[in-house]
Amino acid sequence: MPEDPPRRLDKALALALPEEAEISRTRIARLIEAGAVARLGPLGREVVTSLKAPVAAGEVWEIILPEPEAAVALPEAIPLDIIHEDDALVVVNKPAGMVVHPAPGASSGTLVNALLHHCGDSLSGVGGVRRPGIVHRIDKDTTGLLVVAKTDAAHQALAVQFARHSVEREYRAVVHGLPDRAEPRLAGLAGVGFEPGGVVRIALPLGRHRTDRQRMAVTPGRGRHAVTRFRVVEGLGEGGRAAALLECRLETGRTHQIRVHLAHVGHPLLGDPVYGSGRRGAGRGLAPEAAAVVTAFRRQALHAATLGFEHPDDSRPMRFVAPLPDDMAGLVAALRGGGPIRA
Repeated sequence: MPEDPPRRLDKALALALPEEAEISRTRIARLIEAGAVARLGPLGREVVTSLKAPVAAGEVWEIILPEPEAAVALPEAIPLDIIHEDDALVVVNKPAGMVVHPAPGASSGTLVNALLHHCGDSLSGVGGVRRPGIVHRIDKDTTGLLVVAKTDAAHQALAVQFARHSVEREYRAVVHGLPDRAEPRLAGLAGVGFEPGGVVRIALPLGRHRTDRQRMAVTPGRGRHAVTRFRVVEGLGEGGRAAALLECRLETGRTHQIRVHLAHVGHPLLGDPVYGSGRRGAGRGLAPEAAAVVTAFRRQALHAATLGFEHPDDSRPMRFVAPLPDDMAGLVAALRGGGPIRA
């Protein structure tokens, strides 16, 4: 358990589990009541069935998940951009528009459907019925690198690395305006700090929006711990201040984390239909040609560019880089027409 956990078991587990595990508090409660949760201590394994059981920092808890049911996703012959593959894992460069796993309204055409066809029986049952092999996700309209486990052992080892925040995840983002450390609004925001090398650190908890459950929001005093770091790679547009290309690094991996954090500090992603739709003057400070490209860009300008981790079999370092996809590269090229400022 982390420091200062909630007093009751169901709340403490919901906070301690990585979001990538996708285990809701309701499911945690059912697992506790079913005898699938135990405290591991010096006297051995103690099954706990009370949701209100007390917990303490530093305790080790075990959750036994039921065996996966027969897979409901069906294999589909969908082309994949495979960056690396071995007996334990696959690294994929996901295109925009592809959902990672089946969900209501997206039962086919997903990365899981494609992987089941590509990997065959080796993927069935790994990591759960609806998300076989999936260790982490990126949004439907975010492009870039994902690692997928092909064995149970690889899935568990990779999940531990994500939970420990030891996986290197670097994104490229194009945002409205130029984040400036000297800007009073940015410097004065709670949760925003500055680090060497021009790095801006955003440490603000994230949770579901109070009125729109499909959105995430900064939730002071509640929500899940979330830390994003970014630095300006290049200022874009007239005078280099209309937009910016950023390098973003995730310490945690919450839903929509980069999108919400950057929107909160006043620099939403170009094209973001959820967190940037209220931004006015998208083409301000741009030549007409560049403004037209910005207006026509219909997805969040976000790309998972770098992924690094230890191989689950032998701990050797693995690191992969994917260049900007064509649409984002075209967006940056159009914006550069206004005269870039390079970091």
